[in-house]
Amino acid sequence: MSFVKRIGVFTSGGDAPGMNAAIRAVVRAGIYYKLEVIGVKRGYEGMIDGDAELMNLRSVSNIIQKGGTILKTARSKQFMTPEGREKAAKFLKNQNIDGLLAIGGNGTLTGLLELRKHWNGKMIGLPGTIDNDLYGTDYTIGYHTAVQTAIEAIDKIRDTADAHDRIFMVEVMGRHAGFIALDSGIGGGAEKILLPEIDTEVNKCVTNFLEGKEKGKTSSIFIVAEGNSLGGAREVATKVFEASGCDCKEVVIGHIQRGGSPVIGDRVLAGKLGVFAVEEMMEGKDNSMAGEINNQCVLTPIDNAVNWKKQIDPYKLKVASILAT
Repeated sequence: MSFVKRIGVFTSGGDAPGMNAAIRAVVRAGIYYKLEVIGVKRGYEGMIDGDAELMNLRSVSNIIQKGGTILKTARSKQFMTPEGREKAAKFLKNQNIDGLLAIGGNGTLTGLLELRKHWNGKMIGLPGTIDNDLYGTDYTIGYHTAVQTAIEAIDKIRDTADAHDRIFMVEVMGRHAGFIALDSGIGGGAEKILLPEIDTEVNKCVTNFLEGKEKGKTSSIFIVAEGNSLGGAREVATKVFEASGCDCKEVVIGHIQRGGSPVIGDRVLAGKLGVFAVEEMMEGKDNSMAGEINNQCVLTPIDNAVNWKKQIDPYKLKVASILAT
């Protein structure tokens, strides 16, 4: 028996490829189960401003292949205050919304924890972030596309690095998590991967490059997560030059990792989790994040998803080290 009749869906925080596919899944699943679905624009900011519309099947036509989010996104300073959260809760009450599905990352889910203090409807989050840093899911929506974008850039950079016998420091996103850096480093054949989770000494970077030269390598690619202990690509390049005299070029891939058409992995994950989240909410589930572990859809308490640290795979670190020799 359904505990909800009218649900809201919104996207918040940094955009991620596959968010539109997730919106589509929530809307179509909701309508399939005879629910009314309200699309809230611009995340928590739109919730405060009352910016929303009733969604139908045509609202989500031809969006599965598009990056960004048709519901837009924003970072809301108003929502950081109790008064702002109370306004958001008042909007949900006035709209008779009894279930809320949030698509976003750590900040979005943390917002749900704060909203709970003002509103008692059902809440389920969907992990929409390229960082892959939420506990309770093997992968987040948008991660596979972001890594693919990074790989395509790294492949091009390797061509010019090889042509000029150069060292390139390639910066990928990841202020607090090194998942993009590790996977794109392995997939891109990097000689060194610098992660936020592991402190790196500049002398080890220099040693790594010099050892490669002794083995006949004429060029090197270092993948630098933006939040690693030595800084971003420019800071690492400067420190390596100061320590060794080796001229390094830096490339910051930047926000293009957030855009573009989602790859199949993100589309399928978004579809599964969108339908699963609606079904679980209809069964009365609450305060949870929908995720996928070992190809099975699961729910994790939002508090755990946000506050429990998702660990880098130690075997992948070993693989990266072996393959870089």
